[in-house]
Amino acid sequence: MKQKKYDPYDPIAWEAKDFSKDMIADYKPFNFVDGEGVRCSLYVSGCLFACPECYNLAAQNFRYGQPYTKELEDQIIKDLEHSYVDGLTLLGGEPFLNTNVSLRIVKRIRKEFGAKKTIWSWSGYTWEELQQGTSDKKELLSLIDILVDGRFVKEKKDLTLQFRGSSNQKIIDVKKSFEEGKIHIWDRLVK
Repeated sequence: MKQKKYDPYDPIAWEAKDFSKDMIADYKPFNFVDGEGVRCSLYVSGCLFACPECYNLAAQNFRYGQPYTKELEDQIIKDLEHSYVDGLTLLGGEPFLNTNVSLRIVKRIRKEFGAKKTIWSWSGYTWEELQQGTSDKKELLSLIDILVDGRFVKEKKDLTLQFRGSSNQKIIDVKKSFEEGKIHIWDRLVK
């Protein structure tokens, strides 16, 4: 099947259905670096942003890693059942270009845990771009708690920033942003 052409300068037009292969680059349970508290981190495969000096270059390939399976999903849910685990983090690759995987696990977490587990996501998309995006992107955004938005910009690299690699990126409280109708920066932001 021939893949349709896409404009590399128009990320709003990119659709997960055209690129995602439902692959994951990695799954790391019980870590402390991908958001607040103890988290389980799911790294999806595939990203079109191709940021220079990306920290996870291999995960830019949509065919990298292994298929997302029901067995892995069950393991993630089992790992999240521990009371000391705060929630799930979606990274990549690009979670919003892998919505078959991202929505599947996020919906299951909401069904089984409600709001008791937080969901963080990193994305090369900005908040504004996601507001203009496809319905699957908007649905995923509506189900997460915290969005770290924006592409990594090597000229703005700052390793002292909390949960971000470059100063253009924002840590956004998604629920409060929707309630207020404007971007609400995460209340626990230190730097």
